[in-house]
Amino acid sequence: MKSTLEKNNQKKERKFELEGLNCSNCALKIEKEVKNLEGMENVELNFATSTLKVAAEEKRLEKIKTELQQISDRIEPGVKVKEENENQAKAKTRSSLKEYLWQKKNIFIGALFFSLALSLEHLSLASELKDFALPAYIAAYLLIGYPVLKTAILNIGRGQIFDENFLMVIATMGAFAIKEYPEAVAVMLFYMVGELFQERAVNNSRRSIKDLMDIQAEYANLVKGEEIIIVEPQELKVGDEIAVKAGEKIPVDGEIINGESALETSALTGESKPKDVKKGDQVLSGMINLNKLITVKVTKEYKDSAVKKILDLVENASAQKAPTEKFISKFASYYTPVVVLIAALVAILPPLFFGASFSQWFYRSLIFLVVSCPCALVVSIPLGFFGGIGLASKHGILVKGGNYLEALNQLDAIVFDKTGTLTEGKFKLREVKIYSDHSREQILKIAAEVEQFSNHPIAKSIIEAAGDYKQHSTKSNYQEISGAGIKAVLAGSEILAGNERLMQKNNISYQKSNSAGTEIYLAKNGKFLASIIISDQLKEDSRAAISDLKKLGIKSLSMLTGDNKETAKKVASKLNLDDFYAELLPDQKVEKVEELLTKFKKLAFVGDGINDAPVLARSDLGIAMGGLGSDAAIEAADVVLMTDEPSKIVTALKIAAKTKKLVWQNIVLALSIKAVVMILSIFGLASMWAAVFADVGVALMAVFNVMRILRSENI
Repeated sequence: MKSTLEKNNQKKERKFELEGLNCSNCALKIEKEVKNLEGMENVELNFATSTLKVAAEEKRLEKIKTELQQISDRIEPGVKVKEENENQAKAKTRSSLKEYLWQKKNIFIGALFFSLALSLEHLSLASELKDFALPAYIAAYLLIGYPVLKTAILNIGRGQIFDENFLMVIATMGAFAIKEYPEAVAVMLFYMVGELFQERAVNNSRRSIKDLMDIQAEYANLVKGEEIIIVEPQELKVGDEIAVKAGEKIPVDGEIINGESALETSALTGESKPKDVKKGDQVLSGMINLNKLITVKVTKEYKDSAVKKILDLVENASAQKAPTEKFISKFASYYTPVVVLIAALVAILPPLFFGASFSQWFYRSLIFLVVSCPCALVVSIPLGFFGGIGLASKHGILVKGGNYLEALNQLDAIVFDKTGTLTEGKFKLREVKIYSDHSREQILKIAAEVEQFSNHPIAKSIIEAAGDYKQHSTKSNYQEISGAGIKAVLAGSEILAGNERLMQKNNISYQKSNSAGTEIYLAKNGKFLASIIISDQLKEDSRAAISDLKKLGIKSLSMLTGDNKETAKKVASKLNLDDFYAELLPDQKVEKVEELLTKFKKLAFVGDGINDAPVLARSDLGIAMGGLGSDAAIEAADVVLMTDEPSKIVTALKIAAKTKKLVWQNIVLALSIKAVVMILSIFGLASMWAAVFADVGVALMAVFNVMRILRSENI
């Protein structure tokens, strides 16, 4: 039993939604401040999903919501901190454009004052009315720019000067100082309207990403005797029975106990072909029942089900920032202070040394300041990577973070496991070579007796071929020898079933077979009886996948296997692999991968995620095949393919390349436009309008560019 003190000191995790968080620069500041709070651990702010995850002692977490709200109010007023509640249905209503604009009514009232000021100043009215133009400009400026002014003043009070709010205040106040009233108000108006559109575009982008992952059921039909009760999926327990009607999503993982139907699995696997299921078949949450009522027995609670794992993986993926994201965030922190210094030099040096007009160069420096805001980069790049991750999930590929998505672009070598990765992993008995006085039937029965406790596909194929055999107690003297086979004492006889290593280790003279396939050597009481040849089939798309990977420029494609050299050579030859390494124990696979890592820039290992967990973890990039529902696969791998198709690796590489192209388009677009306008502003060839376009307009263009990847049909 743990003491009360120990229990209180346990770290707990909590997740909050920051509703209305649309400024990426503000998100970075909020995350930084929360990290500096006492007792906070593992602070991760996910801008793409507007969520903040924190870990701390339970007592500390009791006060965190209030502190988060205070921090958010200081940095981005209007953000509402809400605790994410797993037990509530997430029925999010989308605000209409009309409601959204009503929330920003001050901007439109300010615009009316601005129109009035322009009318008073420029129309042929009595001179006494013209005196009201300046107060109208000031009223318009305050109404429109109040959020910017408030945030800038609060930030200055905390010593956080160099941000977009500060730049806009300095630029517009400076315009007032040189009596450019219309331009000062117009620039603030253009900036705020641009922010509205950017906010809307970011929210639409987020919504599009989340819509891709709209795979969880909102309710479940719990069967209670003759009655059906509608409950939330989170309330279901293992052993409960649920009814899934035609057109409904399966809420949790389970087993069909009544009925048969066809299921749409595309949300999980990216495959459009329906899957036929019947009584006894396992089904996963997120699949859609297409035509007939089925009754399902719950085998996993919602928190452990496939759909929850997928949602957690995708949602948490953007917390793993890619090197490009980290570089841009760091770049932005240095970039803004530098441009402020340059702007100050532009305003001071020409008048000081060349006798130029101070007001003229001061105005140019203000334009330079407005241009400098790095919002377009800081907003669009995280959304770009998250969009790529969302698109990958739509195609049945789970990428655990932007860093792994970027790593896919750097691969120059891929190493494959053989069984279950390049081959079906469905073994069938091909041949029995007998070297004793036993019949074929007797050999298969002896082999089945020793293999009955194993879940390995080879063992299952032998048991299937044997048919009837003697069942032994689970308390039997049974030993599985890693990388060699099985040793068991059954009914007083010692039986060995395994590969050459097992025979050699036990000093048994055996007859080696050179047949293409997996050989199982069988011995009883020290005497060699027979060899059983088991064959496996290549997956349908293995050849095409290897061919396409070569076309994409992967330099080395090789295979690791514990199987014999003859079988490995045959598979490698059929697939046109560059190399193969056979008869390897699990630890030898790790050693071989470590050796290959020194030869290549970036190496990926592709395995089943269970037997190959150590190799998956050791490689630069671990890719698990058919990992859906497998805890080991999801834990060990960086990329999880939800089907058993090697061709999904090709799809993943193409999505990674598309994401990289989009992200760099945004970087080049933002920096080039800003650089041009900055240079033009120094020479007096750019107006304040051009400066605001280079800030807000470019940010909008970058966000719209991100949304292209979400609408991609062809990869």
